[in-house]
Amino acid sequence: MGETKYLKDIKSPDDLKKLPMEVLPELAKEVRELIIETVSRTGGHLAPSLGTVELTIALHYVFNLPKDKIIWDVGHQSYTHKILTGRADRFHTLRTHGGLSGFARMSESPYDAFTVGHSSTSISAGAGIATGKCLNKDCSKVISVIGDGSMTAGLAYEGLNHTGDLKKDLIVVLNDNEMSISPNVGALSNFLSRKLTAKTFMDWRTEFKGILSSTPNIYKFFKKMEESFKAFVTPGMLFEAFEFQYIGPINGHRLDHLIKTLENVKNAGTPILFHTTTVKGKGYEPAEKNPTYFHGVGSFEVATGNCCKISGAKAPSYTNVFGDAIVEFARENDRIVAVTAAMPEGTGLTNFHDEFPTRFFDVGIAEQHGVTFAAGLAAEGFHPVVAIYSTFLQRAFDQVLHDVCLENLPVCFAMDRGGLVGEDGPTHHGAFDLSFLRCIPNLTIMAPKDEDELRNMLYTAVNHNGPTAIRYPRGQAVGVPLSEKPSLLPVGKAEVLHEGEDVIILAVGRMVCEALDAREKLAEKGVSAGVINCRFIKPLDMETIAGAVKKTPRVITAEDNALMGGFGSAVLEAIQEAGVTGVRVSRVGLPDQFVEHGAPGILRAKYGVDSQGIIQAAEKLLNDFPLKSNG
Repeated sequence: MGETKYLKDIKSPDDLKKLPMEVLPELAKEVRELIIETVSRTGGHLAPSLGTVELTIALHYVFNLPKDKIIWDVGHQSYTHKILTGRADRFHTLRTHGGLSGFARMSESPYDAFTVGHSSTSISAGAGIATGKCLNKDCSKVISVIGDGSMTAGLAYEGLNHTGDLKKDLIVVLNDNEMSISPNVGALSNFLSRKLTAKTFMDWRTEFKGILSSTPNIYKFFKKMEESFKAFVTPGMLFEAFEFQYIGPINGHRLDHLIKTLENVKNAGTPILFHTTTVKGKGYEPAEKNPTYFHGVGSFEVATGNCCKISGAKAPSYTNVFGDAIVEFARENDRIVAVTAAMPEGTGLTNFHDEFPTRFFDVGIAEQHGVTFAAGLAAEGFHPVVAIYSTFLQRAFDQVLHDVCLENLPVCFAMDRGGLVGEDGPTHHGAFDLSFLRCIPNLTIMAPKDEDELRNMLYTAVNHNGPTAIRYPRGQAVGVPLSEKPSLLPVGKAEVLHEGEDVIILAVGRMVCEALDAREKLAEKGVSAGVINCRFIKPLDMETIAGAVKKTPRVITAEDNALMGGFGSAVLEAIQEAGVTGVRVSRVGLPDQFVEHGAPGILRAKYGVDSQGIIQAAEKLLNDFPLKSNG
């Protein structure tokens, strides 16, 4: 990007405030160009951030950050915020290892009021921050910015309900980029909202309310008139029911309207719902035409919007293999239904939706509801497959335990993005699923070593009379051919790939391929390593494992899950319960910390969840416990 006229001088929101309002549209253009250029190289959430450029400029123009606090829901629309708060010179490092996070992070900047990444948390967090400020006798402002998609989650309404009851000074900005709440109000509502939020009107409204409250019948009459008028011209009655004063909708790309209205409401002192309508992908034609694709996108050509092709990427993704397999099985079994939480494309269910529209259910960003909804379907004789990212299943832990597993209902959880997902970082790594699911009775947990095994595991799951979870990684599969017909796997049975005399590697999921690579490299060093594809984390095939470790008592467990409570812990517990003694175990997995963002290869190497990490573990075992331990 070449020299900018205005952006180059903005190091903080204070610099922004020095600009006259009439030049802000040009600044918005410069910001958009920087976002497009950067994301075309690093990948990221392009369309959401392009849609909120003017809104973000207006918020920083009106409020006084960092004393005032802005909480960005999810945070994928916060790129302009980062640029305006002293990070423009580092924006080129977005989502790269050691660079800027793709989401708001408290540890990254004092301007990031709350760490985000998962949906629908902003109102609850904002209510807590506003309450804390009140207790601290701090009169600064709190603004929660939430998208209409995030308003499908119950947590958002819990936050609205409590905030309205508390009557705290919180401004909730509803960024409506799908026109799903109010597509038909337009200029009249913009005009009314600007006029009805003017300070003189708001002061008059409060004073008039006080006068009329002494005459209840007249007050009720005028209150009813106001509500009827608002219901006629705006969609605000829902929010008024939560004791929020509703303002909007406002065109989210008209900086003059945004700034004027925000100036009017900033000192209201009561809960405000500020509804703004925006265009997702605004200012970049490919993103405006296909906002779903550009919601979260890899690198692309700016001129065309076409993705940059990765050389050598011939194998399908695990997501696509799952998507094809569930369609294949659903053709033969009309009891199979699919459930997703606002991620039909991301989880590979687009083809299922097209072929079986009456058996496909997108519940919105409502994972808790989605899991219990699936349990209800299972109770009626169906076999739901809940396709969900590993990190988002965390949000529905109680529903998995209480509503599905307690009664042993046949629900399959297809957990995409298991393990390290890369550039989206700690809020999106699937690092904890084995640990939090392993403790739940009745649940069978599997992880495939390749795409053919994923297909077989899904086939096994939809034919299993009980709850199952299949965990598979993001990205390209191994490249093995699929079997002509799927196979039922014997539940709880491991697969011995190679026997070994010096060390035995027990691996699950993508770590099986790393174990096979480590075995070859260890053989070059004269070390005989066995490899067992355990396949099932629960139940473990203790018969196979016990036989192997008795013969080769140096054991390495390999997983890309947190070590604490994960697969390696399960093996240690099983060995102890089986009474097997004299075994030395080294666990390869993720440490007890949140893993940062970065390219998956960089992260795997750093944390040792690759073939080299397995080799190092093997060499240490052999050094610490030499061959005589076999005797």
